[in-house]
Amino acid sequence: MQLSKNKKHQYLFFFIFTVCLIFNGGNSNILIQTNFILMSGLFFFCLKDKNYNLHFKNFYNRNKTSISFYSLFLTFLFFQILPLPIEFLKFFSPEKYKYIIDLKTDSSYSTITLSLSNSYFQILNFISLIILVFILKMIFYTKRHKNRFYLFLSLIGFVTSLFAVIVYLNGNPDFFIFKNSYYKTAATGFFINRTAFAVFLLFSLIASLELLKNIETQQFSKKKDNFFFKIYVRLFVIFITIGIIASFSRIGNFLLLITIFFYFINELFFSRNKSKSFRNIILLIIFFDIFIMGFYFGANELIDRFSLLKEEFSQITAINSNLSRAQIFKFGLNQFYNFFLFGYGPGSFETLFQINFKDLGNSYANHAHSDITEFFGEFGIFGIFLLISSILKLFYNKIFYNFNNYLLIVCLIIILMFDFSLHIPIIQFLFVIYFSLNNIKN
Repeated sequence: MQLSKNKKHQYLFFFIFTVCLIFNGGNSNILIQTNFILMSGLFFFCLKDKNYNLHFKNFYNRNKTSISFYSLFLTFLFFQILPLPIEFLKFFSPEKYKYIIDLKTDSSYSTITLSLSNSYFQILNFISLIILVFILKMIFYTKRHKNRFYLFLSLIGFVTSLFAVIVYLNGNPDFFIFKNSYYKTAATGFFINRTAFAVFLLFSLIASLELLKNIETQQFSKKKDNFFFKIYVRLFVIFITIGIIASFSRIGNFLLLITIFFYFINELFFSRNKSKSFRNIILLIIFFDIFIMGFYFGANELIDRFSLLKEEFSQITAINSNLSRAQIFKFGLNQFYNFFLFGYGPGSFETLFQINFKDLGNSYANHAHSDITEFFGEFGIFGIFLLISSILKLFYNKIFYNFNNYLLIVCLIIILMFDFSLHIPIIQFLFVIYFSLNNIKN
């Protein structure tokens, strides 16, 4: 059977997404570079097609202001890695200037960013994000295409969850490139971080629920009988839910609770196409999570899974000292004030931490455990203004006309406040993909 043009391009996109997923969500400099190369290659391949080229031009013409703001944001990031005379840093980064004076370096030039190499690769990542938007607008433009992505994400979420649970039940051994021993008592799948794994599965769960809802309301396929297909997707939902629960991520499980609550309330009061079968699926997930898994893990563990604000000691410890997440958050907030105007550069938090906590030796934190604090610190007020301006201009007029967008905004706020998953490339990709696809109407 010969594949259509759309399927060829979309399957190439799915391949790139899968590569990013399998290798820790693209969370390393070499993987960020790989994502950039693959994404750029697909973008130029799509431009060769006349129809896709036209889609791109139409999108560009309708969103020139947003793209201009984002281009200014990228220019600002390049400015952060530009070598400047040290005297200039007295204005652009007084705190960095103090560090340089203390080090008594002989160099006459320095950058605003504290980590030149990490900031360079983060620039590639932010370029990949705008390229991703262009690709989505070129090759995903109908509900059928959106459902195809949902099916892909549902399937790969099922496979990822199944892999994670099997490895977890066998004691989380390290093998090949997968470093599961970081969390011996939690499922992490292809990820090193369990919360990033849980957030990815949450997107997969939303994709599965959207598929089931579309099947029930006959928006998925013209086929009259989707009986067996519904069985498969329901099976995916069960395993994806088990994966989130087995991650023991408080944020992941709390977001699971929020997601089910949103769908249940929407189905009861707001949905135009109500489906008793879909509502029963939501109730089944609630029953499965609270009663069956609650019984399996015990009452204490059940409550603990949803304790979002419970104080946790981070994995970073020295012999005679511990740093809690709250302390790391407070440190990140203080550094935002120190680098208020132009930031300390994306990917530089680890360097900043090591400069200020030399006594911890080999122990360090590479994130602030609060994305919003870290983003403000990395970009400063100037960079944040450009980034938010580009995002709001692109999505604001369309963001409040879709139920899923409200759910995504709530999840986004929780992650920004209490975790660092939004610094993981694949989680960034998924937010961009969902906000883009949710605007498809035809």
